[in-house]
Amino acid sequence: MSVVQIFPRVDEPAAHALVNPVAGPRAAAASPEKPAGKPAAADLPPASEPYPLDRAFHAMLARFTGGISPMALSLAWLDWSSHLAAAPQRQMEISRNVLRDTGRLLEAVAHATSQKPWSVIQPQGRDRRFRQPQWEVPPFNLLAQAFLLAERWWHDATTGVRGVSHANEAIVEFSVRQMLDMLAPSNFAATNPQVLEKAFQSGGENFVFGWQNWCSDLMRLLSASKPAGHAQFVVGKTVAASPGNVVYRNELIELIQYHPTTAQVRPEPVLIVPAWIMKYYILDLSPQNSLVKYLTAQGFTVFAISWRNPDANDRDVAFDDYRKLGVMAALDTIGRIMPGRRTHALGYCLGGTLLSIAAAAMARDGDRRLGTITLLAAQTDFTEAGELTLFINESQVAFLEDMMWQRGYLDTTQMAGAFQLLRSNELIWSRLSHDYLMGESSPPSDLMAWNADATRLPYRMHSEYLRQLFLNNELAEGRYRVEGRSISLSDIHAPMFVVGTLADHVAPWRSVYKIHYQVDADVTFLLTSGGHNAGVVAPPDDAGHSYQVMTKAADAPYVGADEWLKLAQRVEGSWWPEWAGWLAARSGEPCDPPQIGLGDAPSGLREAPGDYVHT
Repeated sequence: MSVVQIFPRVDEPAAHALVNPVAGPRAAAASPEKPAGKPAAADLPPASEPYPLDRAFHAMLARFTGGISPMALSLAWLDWSSHLAAAPQRQMEISRNVLRDTGRLLEAVAHATSQKPWSVIQPQGRDRRFRQPQWEVPPFNLLAQAFLLAERWWHDATTGVRGVSHANEAIVEFSVRQMLDMLAPSNFAATNPQVLEKAFQSGGENFVFGWQNWCSDLMRLLSASKPAGHAQFVVGKTVAASPGNVVYRNELIELIQYHPTTAQVRPEPVLIVPAWIMKYYILDLSPQNSLVKYLTAQGFTVFAISWRNPDANDRDVAFDDYRKLGVMAALDTIGRIMPGRRTHALGYCLGGTLLSIAAAAMARDGDRRLGTITLLAAQTDFTEAGELTLFINESQVAFLEDMMWQRGYLDTTQMAGAFQLLRSNELIWSRLSHDYLMGESSPPSDLMAWNADATRLPYRMHSEYLRQLFLNNELAEGRYRVEGRSISLSDIHAPMFVVGTLADHVAPWRSVYKIHYQVDADVTFLLTSGGHNAGVVAPPDDAGHSYQVMTKAADAPYVGADEWLKLAQRVEGSWWPEWAGWLAARSGEPCDPPQIGLGDAPSGLREAPGDYVHT
């Protein structure tokens, strides 16, 4: 069989049909009415959805609320306010705090004109709004102090009320924080000394440039075009540019095999399983930021999955289809190209969760094709999944399901909006001040361009993900079923390399760390500086990176996260060389590179990054 026979052109009718050459009767039985790889009829939701008018109303309401359930917010506020109303002593304490902070602010006012102004509170954590020296000059220092005191008072008032559920308390505290952030003095020209200084120096030119930036952003928003400056990051040319070929395609993925860049390579390949909430090339950005390029330069044969961006026609694609048509189909293809070799699989974010599920199912069934497993910022237990859990409760999930039910997918703007709210100071209000008040523009980067290249999520898949993993935590509790039977992460015995990032707001590192007591395997855990994306994209040439790392043998006693933080060795620099060394020690001695794809006609294969990345 020729390469062309198993790899149809993307513009041919067979482009979205299963092209797995070993699919056997399943592929042969496929018809135009039921494409191969689609869920079986028995697995599909009922044709008649319950309460369609109610669901349509919720979908319409979601357009005005940004996908946030007003019922979930109302229930959370009712829980907090009713318990606070029944707690007179707590009310008295909150009132005393008002008097205390008012007294401290008055002391600050009395010292406002002194050479060393009185400071009663400092910005916490990553809050950089008031750290510049201009905020130390009165009256702006008093404005900042008053705001920070009010912020702390509201935090105290919305937390620690006896009887309020933890989830509802978090929602109330988060929503109050969002409202306060909107009213911060740094957001207004008249109360921001940096803006006033810039206006004085430029003769008000900053407001002209800010108006131009606002108009430009509005036009791009209305036309759904990419942000300014991102045109220089072209997929296949300046990003996702590592040379390779698409060696396999089905209706959900393209599998890319990258060309070797060394005379000899490790005999066992690496498979990258990215998340499908964004495009795959987060690990193949500009050449200087590409993990793929780094791996091939270290002598590894690298394969990567590129997910197709779904549309309304894919509404019934299930979560398990991503396992079967994604991870398992990729492993089958690699096995045909490099027979008899184990594969070292890497999963990033949601791709890591999916890889964990696939690995547990393979271990249960005696499939030993995985040599090692690497998870990057990937969760397998969702009980402490960070502030994302604020958007995940029964009311919110039902609201999201109704919104997706109407469209057939979760739109890119809904996902992007949720992530921006988690870091509103940095992603919304700081940008407002910088771009529209200061009249400046941030230079574009490959990571920002990738972040703007969002994808959609199928209705059924995302609903199953939210309910089975987030709401019910079935994977961590041994109730998740694959092909009708339960799986357990404890069946995984392959060595694991697990990376958490210190400032991760999507997959908090302590949540990622729980893999230690879920699997029966040697686990090397590495905690790197940075956030969910910037911590992972940490090339060796970049300064400012650091990490801690320690290995726990499968039969060694468990070490808690806090103890691990004290014991783990601290290293300055990128974590990439640490992982590459760990991987090389388990990948065999160098040998000649394998062929590209199947057959003897590599010229018949499409070049990377393929077609699905452009959908």
